[in-house]
Amino acid sequence: MRDLKILFDNNKQWVEKHIGNDPEYFLRMSKGQQPRYLWIGCSDSRIPANEVVGLEPGELFVHRNVANLFVHTDLNCLSVLQYAVDVLEIEHIIVCGHYGCGGVAAAMKDQQLGIMDNWLRNIRDIYANSQFELDAMEDPVLRNNRLVELNVLQQVNNVCHTTIVQNAWARKQPLCLHGWVYELETGKLRDLNCCISSLQQVEEVYLTR
Repeated sequence: MRDLKILFDNNKQWVEKHIGNDPEYFLRMSKGQQPRYLWIGCSDSRIPANEVVGLEPGELFVHRNVANLFVHTDLNCLSVLQYAVDVLEIEHIIVCGHYGCGGVAAAMKDQQLGIMDNWLRNIRDIYANSQFELDAMEDPVLRNNRLVELNVLQQVNNVCHTTIVQNAWARKQPLCLHGWVYELETGKLRDLNCCISSLQQVEEVYLTR
């Protein structure tokens, strides 16, 4: 039994819609991509990256994982970053978290979740470094939201600490990193006023010259 027939039907309607508006749409898409942006976001199914920023396929290069982490030992994420920077020559890297993130909330709880604990350890480290500030917040929703923001800021820094990004800046390639948060309740993006675009903005200890 083909339980997923509805998805194929949806695909057919989607194709017909695009071809109806532009007969050359898919032919043009098949010839290559030239995105200006790399989106590093959460895997949460409620946040379709392209739609959130109003871009068409081919305009946004995307990497997603639980809680939008950029871990320096994650070869998957590093490979995406290198391809985006060195091959596609994207101009902006956006790390986007979201309020109400289940991964962030789980990292604040005293319980085991299985193999996921090893991934969330990265967020627990952020929580430990800011525990005084976070524990002082009585409202658990506000506490979770603040850790979401701190997590985004840390991941932006983690991207900046890679040789991939630093080498791009060293060769004067235009590249800017941004930290954003998405609000599920409103559908709006919030800029955390985090914008890094040069080696001079990176802490000395993380520079790899």
